[in-house]
Amino acid sequence: MNAAAVSVQEVVESIVESHRDSVGALLPVLHDIQDRLGYVPEESLPWVAGALNLSRAEVHGVMSFYHDFRNSAAGRHTIQICRAEACQSMGSRKLEQHAIERLGIGFGETTGDGMITLEAVYCLGNCACAPSLRIGDSLHARVDAAGFDRLLDSLEEQA
Repeated sequence: MNAAAVSVQEVVESIVESHRDSVGALLPVLHDIQDRLGYVPEESLPWVAGALNLSRAEVHGVMSFYHDFRNSAAGRHTIQICRAEACQSMGSRKLEQHAIERLGIGFGETTGDGMITLEAVYCLGNCACAPSLRIGDSLHARVDAAGFDRLLDSLEEQA
C-alpha cells in the first residue's frame, strides 16, 4: 500500500472512530471525509462499510444518491449552476450551455488545469433572482453568458 493510501486510510479510520457509536453515522462520516480530503475516495468506501457494519452497496448508494459527495478532488473553484424550475424559466439552460462550451467540460467534471469544477444543483434558494449560480460560498444572481464570462475572468485573474 502506498503512502497516499495509508494517509487516506488513517483519516478515514479516525473519522469513523469519532462517529462509531452514533446512530445514523454514515452521512456524518462521509461529510467529514469530504471536509478533510476534499472528496470521498473510492477506496475508502469498503473501510467505511466494514467499520459501520454496512454493505458496500449501502455506502455506494448513499454516495451516488447525494450529489454533494464527490469521488474525485474538485478544482480550486467550484461553480454550481442552479437547474431548478425558476432558474430554467429565466434562462439557466442557455447559461448552462454557455458554461459547458466556455469551460470545455460537462457537469461533474473539472477543467484539465484543475482550476474549475462545474456542478449542477437543484435550488440555491435564490429563485427571485434567477438564474443563479454559486462559486465557492458566493451566490451570484441574474447571471447571463456575459456575467458568467466576467465571473470566470475574475477567477482566472486570481490564479
